[in-house]
Amino acid sequence: MSNNPLFKRTIHKHEVPSYILSEQTRSIRVYLPPGYQPWISYPVVYCQDGEDFFNFGRIATHTQKLILENDWEPYIIVGVDVDKKLRTAEYSPDGDRNERYVKFFAEELVPWMETNYPVRDDPTDRILAGDSLGGTVSLSIALRYPSMFHRIISLSGAFYDVSIEEIKQAHTLSHLHMWMNVGLQENNFSSDRGTFDFVALNRMAKQELTLKGAKIKYIEKDGEHKWGFWQVELPDALGAFLGPTPHRFE
Repeated sequence: MSNNPLFKRTIHKHEVPSYILSEQTRSIRVYLPPGYQPWISYPVVYCQDGEDFFNFGRIATHTQKLILENDWEPYIIVGVDVDKKLRTAEYSPDGDRNERYVKFFAEELVPWMETNYPVRDDPTDRILAGDSLGGTVSLSIALRYPSMFHRIISLSGAFYDVSIEEIKQAHTLSHLHMWMNVGLQENNFSSDRGTFDFVALNRMAKQELTLKGAKIKYIEKDGEHKWGFWQVELPDALGAFLGPTPHRFE
């Protein structure tokens, strides 16, 4: 079985050119599903903190199993790496690199992927995924490019005041479907901005998104602000958009 190319797990690494970020390249990794064929078009999941999603979230391992054993439609995963020293500057809406990062994502990264891989360009087949501030920037990308992105996975999103204000400034979000979760033990989490109740932050974000017409699948359960919690939740999150029986959004 392991020698059959159908079951081979394939991950390619690339350097995507970026003029917007004033860099030569940005590192990404691309997971190709079992049975991948370049003439077939695939849904695509774009992950912030790409290295963490692959190494700690085990997103490729989860996906391989879900496609082979649970009969999911194959899809491609793109992990976009980030320099942890610049993460807040790029991911937070008030970060000094945020505007450029969001523009890079929509105007350089996505076109590069669509030129080099058979990923679908329909906004319902593009999924943004992120943990903590990665969830924040995923929402920012969708808010600023509403014609491109309609699907978001947010794992314990860091929805500080600046993010809530960004939601409030948005026009109708009736096109947006968002899977959100938060751990009940995240009510006293120390971040680089201070100590926050992430349960309260996510409840507020859900409320404001719903007021704008977004469709939300919202989950609270026991869990801490770490990959041990998020990794277990990833199959459910992916299944909301990619599984054989998609979740109902409210």
